[in-house]
Amino acid sequence: MASASTTILTTEQEAKLRQSIDEYVGKIQAKIDALRVDGTDKVIEIQNNLDSLKRDRIYTQEEKNALAAKQKKELEKAKSVEAKNKNEVSKLIADAETYLQSHFKKDYYQPVAASCKAGKVLAQEKYNAAVAQLKKEHEQTLSKLTDPHEIKDEKYVHKNRLFDAKMQLAKDLQELKDRRHAAFDHKYHLIDMLRMSKFTVAETMAQKAENYRYTFNQRDFFLKNGLYLAIIVIFIILCLITPIIKGVPLLTVNNILNILQQASPRMFLALGVAGLILLAGTDLSIGRMVGMGMTVATIVMHQGINTGSVFGLIFDFTGMPIPLRVLFALVICIILCTIFTTIAGFFTAKFKMHPFISTMANMLVIFGLVTYSTKGVSFGAIDPSIPSMIIPKIGSFPTIILWAVAAVAIVWFIWNKTTFGKNLYAVGGNAEAAAVSGISVFKVTVGAFILAGILYGFGSWLECIRMVGSGSAAYGQGWEMDAIAACVVGGISFTGGIGKISGVVVGVFIFTALTYSLTTLGIDTNLQFVFSGIIILVAVMLDCLKYVQKK
Repeated sequence: MASASTTILTTEQEAKLRQSIDEYVGKIQAKIDALRVDGTDKVIEIQNNLDSLKRDRIYTQEEKNALAAKQKKELEKAKSVEAKNKNEVSKLIADAETYLQSHFKKDYYQPVAASCKAGKVLAQEKYNAAVAQLKKEHEQTLSKLTDPHEIKDEKYVHKNRLFDAKMQLAKDLQELKDRRHAAFDHKYHLIDMLRMSKFTVAETMAQKAENYRYTFNQRDFFLKNGLYLAIIVIFIILCLITPIIKGVPLLTVNNILNILQQASPRMFLALGVAGLILLAGTDLSIGRMVGMGMTVATIVMHQGINTGSVFGLIFDFTGMPIPLRVLFALVICIILCTIFTTIAGFFTAKFKMHPFISTMANMLVIFGLVTYSTKGVSFGAIDPSIPSMIIPKIGSFPTIILWAVAAVAIVWFIWNKTTFGKNLYAVGGNAEAAAVSGISVFKVTVGAFILAGILYGFGSWLECIRMVGSGSAAYGQGWEMDAIAACVVGGISFTGGIGKISGVVVGVFIFTALTYSLTTLGIDTNLQFVFSGIIILVAVMLDCLKYVQKK
């Protein structure tokens, strides 16, 4: 213990180590500040004044123009001073940075880091000694007691004392962690002052790595990423056992492309329902939307005259040019899906109906209408030239993936760069607070359902082209579970207002890869539902644990 304590620095000793560095860099900083007063500082001040003047409503336009002209003359003078002093400032900054490079780590940071490391050892030894002493005192006290109630009270007191000792250890360790982090951060504080917050890429990455290390919490990490890690482990096991059992490798370029190809239409569905989950809702009608879209798209793009009927009518679109038929099929898919999602959104927003009910009603209505109108038959194949027109393969690369990439980019933009996206997060986080702040909860809710309908229509149309038709009312059964599960696994919280597009993408890939792997391994489809159910349960459990922890 004594040897560890000899390397531990006090706060005053740390400050003394840093003193020469602060003095040297401080003198240079003072010279730089003096050179910047009539140059860079003045430029920043005038530019801020000009920006404020544009937004100012006190002055007339003529007065604004006159003031702006005066400010611009002063700006030119300040810029000339800045240019005149630029080389001198650069030399001073280089001098300070060279000094920091030579002395900061060796003379200050490393001794502080070593001190903190020794402090951790000392804190742990102190804790162990305290626990041993408490245990000894507890045993001595228990040996003198005979009354069961007194024994019970003593055990309770001992447990609290152990907890206090543990809390003291955590406090001591956190203080040491703070001191090391502050020592690391001091260098970048000095650079920040010298360069006026301009860091190199390497410096920015170093700060991010340090901040991650400083804020890292093991429990939070496993709560956030535990499910991903478990699925990755399962996937690795599947990759190892598939060649042994089936004699074929699982992790090949061809298989990866197949997974991405299958995931592409599902990406549209997951992106659609993600917006609804962000509002603390869901959608049970996705699978039936896919069946309806597939049926309509197959009828419009059918190879030749349709052999099946809709309400007894036989449709013939062969007289329409193929590109027009493809576009018409997409429009009809989007319109039909959007009509039904808008209805569900209206009931949800207007009557505060839970999306579970409104979308379940949609699910029943859609399936009933499509099955009754088509007698449940499959409409066969679409024109064989359409897939090569819309989703051709470039070598072995399926371009259907590019459609999914475009969808991800567009929805990301909507979520992160538009007023609607910001309102979506606000309503999902707290609808009452959003309404008080002037956001129309009704419009945001209906808008999210409309966006979902557009994405469902696009996804079902793309799936029809990928499968070369075969549209029927039964197609897409269970897809709603896959879409919802992908969102939950990807971190879209059912508590509302929490989630990222990147999480949805990861979730879709995880589920598609897992399904593909289990199918390749020969696992029964019904058992695959068991895997999906377990993953959903664990994902929601972890999400609830994170929510409880925040509360």
